[in-house]
Amino acid sequence: MIIDKLIDRIKETDNPSVIGLDTCIDYLPDEMRSKCVTLKEAASQIAEFNFDLIDALKDVIPAVKVQIAYYEMYGVDGFLAFRDTVKYARESGLLVISDIKRNDIGSTASAYSKAHIGKTVLADGSEVTPFETDFITVNGYLGSDGILPFVADCKKYDKGAFALVKTSNPTSGELQDRTMDDGRTLYDNMASLVDTWGKELIGKYGYSSIGAVVGATHAEQAKLIRKAHPNTFFLIPGYGAQGGKAEDLAVCFENGIGGIVNSSRGILCAYRKDAYRGLDYREAALKACLDMKEDINKYIK
Repeated sequence: MIIDKLIDRIKETDNPSVIGLDTCIDYLPDEMRSKCVTLKEAASQIAEFNFDLIDALKDVIPAVKVQIAYYEMYGVDGFLAFRDTVKYARESGLLVISDIKRNDIGSTASAYSKAHIGKTVLADGSEVTPFETDFITVNGYLGSDGILPFVADCKKYDKGAFALVKTSNPTSGELQDRTMDDGRTLYDNMASLVDTWGKELIGKYGYSSIGAVVGATHAEQAKLIRKAHPNTFFLIPGYGAQGGKAEDLAVCFENGIGGIVNSSRGILCAYRKDAYRGLDYREAALKACLDMKEDINKYIK
């Protein structure tokens, strides 16, 4: 089961972190950025940068997270860079979380799913997956009919999904913390739906392949979600640049497992930090990744 593969890889690397390849030209070294004068060249340089980081990090991390918005803004060429980045990471032995946050119903949700974790059928009967990945992110706030098509493909093709539950952004509480008629918060009701969607996909470690996005910036809420939903594996954004600290996100873990922590800019732009002065972007990313690993493990074990 894919969630077991992720946890196995976390154990093998002793590293519960996922590196976000949320790459735009502003994050590139000057010599690469200077070439980005067309959409095609921008996408090409982003892909090259990503490949270099994958090569540098593949032996010390379990997974990468690729945020599709950073590629969409470069148009068709950006989509090709997204496809090539996902493919290269998987071929390099990494698990891939495609951060797409899709949200729709019925046949439209099914079409989104086919693009990333299901199969698209062509005229001759052959089946392809244009952007094949291991996990996706989804937005369940349309209700179950917006998520069940994704869950069906997760079951059929051994894939996984992380549904937004308690997000890391400062204003998430405007809706997610609201109390519903049953006295529970909206985010806790969403976590219960995640339990329902993933109940048939629980692996050997007791976690489901249908997990939850729970931000590192909301430790109290994360603690409550972890206690109430022990089978839910967390994708944890917000560490580092967004203000989340390792000591805050420790509540997401039980016996050292239960979640994977994302860092994007903290790794992509590490070469610009004083702490890594003198290192190129690959060396700085590796050092920053290892520092993050040490920081998190200090609190979760």
